[in-house]
Amino acid sequence: MLDEERSAVLVEGAAGYAAVALRTVRQEYPHDLRLLLTGPTEVPPPRRLHPAFYGNFDWHSCVEMHWALLRLLRAAPDALPADAWQILDEHLSAEAIAIETAFLAEHPAFCRPYGQGWALMLAEEAARGPQPLQWAAALEPLADQISRSVATWLPKGTYPVRHGVHVNSAFGLRLALPWARRRAATGDPALLSAVRDAARRWFARDVDYPGGWEPSGSDFLSPALTEAELMVELAGPDWLDSFLPRLADGAPAALLTPAIVSDSSDSQIAHLHGLNLSRAWAWRRLAEAVPAGDPRVPVALDAARRHAAVALPHVLGSDYMVEHWLIPYALLHLTG
Repeated sequence: MLDEERSAVLVEGAAGYAAVALRTVRQEYPHDLRLLLTGPTEVPPPRRLHPAFYGNFDWHSCVEMHWALLRLLRAAPDALPADAWQILDEHLSAEAIAIETAFLAEHPAFCRPYGQGWALMLAEEAARGPQPLQWAAALEPLADQISRSVATWLPKGTYPVRHGVHVNSAFGLRLALPWARRRAATGDPALLSAVRDAARRWFARDVDYPGGWEPSGSDFLSPALTEAELMVELAGPDWLDSFLPRLADGAPAALLTPAIVSDSSDSQIAHLHGLNLSRAWAWRRLAEAVPAGDPRVPVALDAARRHAAVALPHVLGSDYMVEHWLIPYALLHLTG
């Protein structure tokens, strides 16, 4: 998709994206509550445990959907109804975020790296504006807690996680990167150093990636392309030459071919809609990163178009197993 095509799709879909996001961030049930019980105790309802991020079926999906709302405020502000501000004021209040921060201080591995990475993306989006300054101020302690925790944890990671779901290491690093760069620019390079060191340690020597093995049946991320997008961002486009050495010839074909989604009501099969959108985003980013005139550019752009074409119609009006989380991936491709 060219920039003007993505812009047209965003304009057409933004109001629908906003409406679904505002509804689902307030939908407490059904809820996949992740809580380690160390003895018999009352299990609190999601809203009491997570006053900011109690909706969207699970914590990480709710965090990323709040990011989607803030991204829409910047990219398509007219699409949001008037009550969006009231809802976001409630969810991103200092009081609500303080409870979320305390929870992560007590449970530092909770939703790590995926949900915590999206929380850093949320803080970064709030800091970029034009949202009210109080949202950015409220989110900063949460982002600081996560930054310290992740910067301490990453050096312990001897091996990356390479499969295409929440614990994918490359995508976790990519989500953390914008906030890490912001912190470094203000004099605290710890998180950025940890992200760069982990990426180098885990991925710098990868060559001839077996992309033909993808996808797995519940992927919403491509292990190959999330790694490629991260490393091209950190190491430059030459890194791609040995990682996907036959890309200009259209290989591996499996990475260039959209995944088939046979049942959108199945929570795991439905992940493949996200795979198609995250691949569209990654292919577009790679096409923008390599030099103009490079023979890989048309290959990557064609793959991005085809993946987006099959996935975007399912962002709205699908089963709740798709609807509660897919909008952020559409916005990554359309605006990122």
